[in-house]
Amino acid sequence: MTTEVRVPTLGESVTEATVATWFKKPGDAVAVDEMLCELETDKVTVEVPAPAAGTLADIVAGEGQTVGVDALLATIAEGAAAAAAPAAAAAPTGGEDPAPGGDTVDVMVPTLGESVSEATVSTWFKSVGDAVAQDEMLCELETDKVSVEVPAPAAGVLAEITAPEGSTVAANARLAVISGSAAGAAGASASAPAPAAAPAAASGKDIANAPSAEKAMAEAGLSPDQVPGTGRDGRIMKEDVARAVASAVAAPAPAAEAAPRAPVPADDAAREERVKMTRLRQTIAKRLKDSQNTAAMLTTYNEVDMSAVMGLRKEYKDLFEKKHGARLGFMSFFTKACCHALKEVPEVNAEIDGTDIVYKNFVHMGIATGTPTGLVVPVIRDADSMSFAAIEKAIAEKGKRARDGKLSMAEMQGGTFTISNGGVYGSLMSSPILNPPQSGILGMHKIQDRPMVVNGEIVIRPMMYLALSYDHRIVDGKGAVTFLVRVKEALEDPRRLLMDL
Repeated sequence: MTTEVRVPTLGESVTEATVATWFKKPGDAVAVDEMLCELETDKVTVEVPAPAAGTLADIVAGEGQTVGVDALLATIAEGAAAAAAPAAAAAPTGGEDPAPGGDTVDVMVPTLGESVSEATVSTWFKSVGDAVAQDEMLCELETDKVSVEVPAPAAGVLAEITAPEGSTVAANARLAVISGSAAGAAGASASAPAPAAAPAAASGKDIANAPSAEKAMAEAGLSPDQVPGTGRDGRIMKEDVARAVASAVAAPAPAAEAAPRAPVPADDAAREERVKMTRLRQTIAKRLKDSQNTAAMLTTYNEVDMSAVMGLRKEYKDLFEKKHGARLGFMSFFTKACCHALKEVPEVNAEIDGTDIVYKNFVHMGIATGTPTGLVVPVIRDADSMSFAAIEKAIAEKGKRARDGKLSMAEMQGGTFTISNGGVYGSLMSSPILNPPQSGILGMHKIQDRPMVVNGEIVIRPMMYLALSYDHRIVDGKGAVTFLVRVKEALEDPRRLLMDL
């Protein structure tokens, strides 16, 4: 009996993905819910778990291949699970078998995709003579579509690198040779500095860490035992590495070792460092430029006196937290104010579909959130019908899950309007860029005391600049200015929100 592995739901507006990495190969035993591969879309990485236990019989969509929703990725033969599982359990330390006898194993370029015929070797994470564990990441290739990580096909010692960094290789070309001799195997077990093999033995895991995490650890000079894993079965994810680096877990020695790589000669050209953009960053760049090229984007500005909101928050924050179990922040006030303004100016909450304008009679509020891996926009659904407490709880919960890399694609889809708070980073003024197909985005900024004229007198008030970027194709200047004025009025007199004024 066979079970099909198919592309999961990617989100409302996402119809295809690229197969980034396979963590199993045909013939490998798999457990239920064990991660088989990673898919990359233009917004997020999606993990595909095994729907059943057994043996991976066939990989239909190779690395680098573009697949649609519900497309067939692989098949699992369930009948072979019983025989495969004990063999995996009886494997030597680390769960890998070295290549038999004195044989050598070639490391080949994996499948790159139908329209991709060559790749560039961007980074080697192992050197000749290093011990390698089976499925440990050896190097990374880059094509014009995606980065491809190459795992070791067997345990042993890296005997030869035939394609050094910077070289261009064709599909199915040989990259390196792994020696599986008895001496090589002994060297592998005795080589303590091997960054992945030794910790694997210590942890007893037979599930490899995410290749993206292995790469990040290699770049940061971290070993797996320095990074607590939050993935399935303790698997280390890329976000775990980012948190470890931010917490100063990394020892200073690796940084010192990395220093000689950047010599400082006299001429400026030699002091420059050229780093190739990741494929994800290239996609983000393309999306942002497409947004500018498609929408007639314009930004209007205003400023708001935050005295009333700050006073209200100071007066009730303790009671609020005691009753609702959530902190009272500024985002709930801004969310409520925007929902209020969107009812009066519905075109800011609309989108263009061909020659039609689609008006949304609800507000799915996107809250831009900074994470160790980049900016994401989780969506608070039906924010217009939520209380202050419900909004604060939703923002806190989704913000934490965003920083931990736990958001699903569905949670970042379907937004009708977005709020971006650059003030938390100290921004005083900016022009936010639209998140298509949305027609409006509000930019919050730093609260700063400034002298203001009130009733003919100069007083010091906590002021914030507000910016609304909008699509001028469906939002006129009058509507955009009216929206921002209504937000300003609601924040300067929060009682208007209670009375729907």
